Amino acid sequence: MEVDSHNSGNLLRPERCPIYYFMVHQEQEKLLVIFYFSQFLLGIIAIAKHLYGNTNYKNMILELNASDDRGINVVRDQIKSFCSTQQLMSKGIKLVILDECDSMTSSAQFALRRIVEKYTKTTRFCFICNYVSKIIPALQSRCTRFRFGPLGPESIMGRLNEIAMLENLQLEPSAAEAIVNLSGGDMRKVLNVLESCSLAHQKINLQAVYDVTGRPSPYDINQIFVALNEDRFNKALQVIQTIKTEKSLSLEDIISELHKQVMITKYTDEMKMYLISRMAEIEYRLAQGSNERVNIASVVGSFIEVRAIKAK
Repeated sequence: MEVDSHNSGNLLRPERCPIYYFMVHQEQEKLLVIFYFSQFLLGIIAIAKHLYGNTNYKNMILELNASDDRGINVVRDQIKSFCSTQQLMSKGIKLVILDECDSMTSSAQFALRRIVEKYTKTTRFCFICNYVSKIIPALQSRCTRFRFGPLGPESIMGRLNEIAMLENLQLEPSAAEAIVNLSGGDMRKVLNVLESCSLAHQKINLQAVYDVTGRPSPYDINQIFVALNEDRFNKALQVIQTIKTEKSLSLEDIISELHKQVMITKYTDEMKMYLISRMAEIEYRLAQGSNERVNIASVVGSFIEVRAIKAK
């Protein structure tokens, strides 16, 4: 189920929460990233405090984060002990929150499955993970899965400008837009980039953002793309090598940006399919640790071949 502002209100209803097992699948962000729930800015922990109150929070909720040991002993001792212990001063359903549960071992997950089955009447479980494929099927089948998608550009931009204003940062609109585009919907990455830029530059402009992140700027990609489409093999190869060395860029990032350029350029479908296929092969070879110089030459050769196709 995709969670958004339209259905999130149901998750906060005390009379409904006890019947859920939560499987929160978060591909790009983690537990403490703030989500928009109705008119509130609540994280998973904030929701728990909202339901149980500050008084009962410590007694009724067990929270384990990424820094905790994730072996089977934690499940058998800490989690089982919490679920089986009756709270004298508090009544109601207890809640176990496991952040990054995909890092748990398989044996720990199987042990956790048995605890989930045994303590259904007294405890609810909230599992937060980055990769749901790493959760064993037996545990997945006992959960209702909720996916929190990446934050929208409008939400990030509003929060980014607010933070810049509160911190008295000189943030240019073009720089703010670049930070949002590079973040991929991850607010935590936005804050990291903004902080890094503020430490290195008094005035945060477009070039400062790309210098700090080490990503190729639109100007650099335009230079490379023009060279690939117009220059001869040796000159185009030299252009890429020079820009890559001077700006300390990774070839993976260059290929990623070239892919975007290919998709918006008026190539024929045949030319686009050929280039995308070749770039995918090059990216795979880079991931396997092959020589970068050879792969740069392969990128140039791919575009030279496409130009030959176009000339026919």
